[in-house]
Amino acid sequence: MGYFSYLYYYDWSYIIFMIPCVIISLICQIRVNSAYSKYSKIPNSRNMTGAQAAYYVLTSNGVTNVRIERVSGRMTDHYDPRTNVIRLSDGVYDSATVAAVGIAAHEAGHAVQHAENYLPNRIRTAILPVAKIGSQLSWIFIMIGIFLPRFGNVMIDVGVIFFAASVLFTLATLPVEFNASSRALKCIRETNLLSQQEYSGAKSVLQAAAMTYVASALTAILQLLRLIMIANNRRR
Repeated sequence: MGYFSYLYYYDWSYIIFMIPCVIISLICQIRVNSAYSKYSKIPNSRNMTGAQAAYYVLTSNGVTNVRIERVSGRMTDHYDPRTNVIRLSDGVYDSATVAAVGIAAHEAGHAVQHAENYLPNRIRTAILPVAKIGSQLSWIFIMIGIFLPRFGNVMIDVGVIFFAASVLFTLATLPVEFNASSRALKCIRETNLLSQQEYSGAKSVLQAAAMTYVASALTAILQLLRLIMIANNRRR
């Protein structure tokens, strides 16, 4: 197969495999932005800030050695296991809204996972170094393989293997994220951090955020299938 016809095939494979994923990802992003925008404007009845909610979830689970800090940006909230720090965005840290409590409790859920050596989290952490290398090198090998007359198939195969490692990390992320939300919502419900109606709002925010991870996993899987199809097509 010549280079021009190969690239034509390559473009069509992108349309078939990736365009639906782009659409799904956009829908999920719109949903999470909509849920966050809605519930970040609704004050919670206990006037509890995100930082206070995170602290409450931590102490309720017997975790006392985690710092809670502010980080700039919008929806930049995360837990850093390297420094054992929960970083909450400007709209969550000192905001007493339904969304702030839900998001902060979710990040605290990650800290509790780390403290308890939650197995899926340990697996995800173990995969991370390989996944980073894979995501950085996969496309280099694949692009070289496409235009390399000799040993091109080998280069593409190596690139596909590297990319598969990053896909594995994306899949390993799903149970970690869902579990963190489950821990957060359980604590909110059992300790009455939010009223029933407010709880439903926090749940909506976390569910919308979780679907973005599902969309990312679906995109990664279909991209891998696309690359495998490209590799097989080159051998014909």
